[in-house]
Amino acid sequence: MTPLTRTDTPLASPAQLAARVQALVDFYRHVQHERMQDIPLLNPALHVEALGFAWAAGAEETTEPMAEGVLITPWFMSLLRLPSMNLPHGNRVGRKAVRDFGSERFEFIGAHDPALGYHEACALFSPMNGFTSQDLVRETALASLALVRPEPEAPVEAPVAAEPLPARRAFFMARRPDAGAAA
Repeated sequence: MTPLTRTDTPLASPAQLAARVQALVDFYRHVQHERMQDIPLLNPALHVEALGFAWAAGAEETTEPMAEGVLITPWFMSLLRLPSMNLPHGNRVGRKAVRDFGSERFEFIGAHDPALGYHEACALFSPMNGFTSQDLVRETALASLALVRPEPEAPVEAPVAAEPLPARRAFFMARRPDAGAAA
């Protein structure tokens, strides 16, 4: 999956995408180890991972590019929208908004942490106790992304014209003979 890169802003580079996604992963790993210890909601077979993040069009209320992908944690899996830079929450924490994500529209909820800035999440799974391995969660996340980000279809090649079948042969093959075909 190739990241979509906006050429009208220097912030929407592959390096910026990698840095923002790493900040996201680091933040949720910190949450797991510092805030979620001893909470039975955690699935011990899973770890924090970000998959399929790519630049998308700017958010409806700004022109800021958004990184979109799936965030996996041991307690939830969500579609996530992350601005290209650490932004203030703007009183949007906990507010719901319907957003485009790939070819679909979903309801996202605003969140904020000073280390990460404002971001939006749309829950896919919570809790995660139905998953037995990180590979299974990863497969589910990638399948979810494939549903909302369909790959462009390959161009259809024109069929090669076949020689017309003689009428008798077409009859035995249960095909109608071509007009003007010899018997």
